[in-house]
Amino acid sequence: MSAAIAVRVALADDQALVRAGLRALLQGLGVQVVLEAADGQALLDGLQTQPVDVVLSDIRMPGMDGIQALQHLRARGDRTPWLLLTTFDESDLLLRASEAGAQGFMLKDAAPDDLYEAITRVARGDTLLLPVSTDPVRARYRFHDEAPPSDTFGEKEVAILRLLAGGYSNKEIARSLFLAEGTVKNYVSTILDKLGTRDRTRAVLKAITLRVI
Repeated sequence: MSAAIAVRVALADDQALVRAGLRALLQGLGVQVVLEAADGQALLDGLQTQPVDVVLSDIRMPGMDGIQALQHLRARGDRTPWLLLTTFDESDLLLRASEAGAQGFMLKDAAPDDLYEAITRVARGDTLLLPVSTDPVRARYRFHDEAPPSDTFGEKEVAILRLLAGGYSNKEIARSLFLAEGTVKNYVSTILDKLGTRDRTRAVLKAITLRVI
């Protein structure tokens, strides 16, 4: 499996064996690993001189971790797509990462084809957010109004709710889902009506509480 033009990736993980394994896997899939780093600071330093299409970074690293590195990159105006490597027990970090500007998350035990698809989709502008799924996260963001929604949610509405949870604007959601901005605005209005909430933040909190996302 290879793309006509190979995607260039920066790979960050503090474990050398993990990096080596991922590098071999990615190269076998036709993805070019043009930058490697063992921590967030080294990754940021390398990105100043080596442009890439996607950053593939572990969340947990010594010193500057993946989320902190992402925040620094965004602060200096760099919008390079960022795909975080994670595990199921890090759901609390996923919300922080979404707020920091991550385009997606990939489980470390994902199948190679799934990893390839995630990288290529993020490289072309898609956003891949996982649902907030664990009880500790739900408890932290629990919303006081637990009245059921007035109607069920379609697949597109759930996708938009997940992007709202990541802090994305209507324009960014439209670009990610290949919709017109006005269409997204209409979807958001419908979502607010179904949840009986006044604004996007309350809608997201209630959607998490009711396990819509």
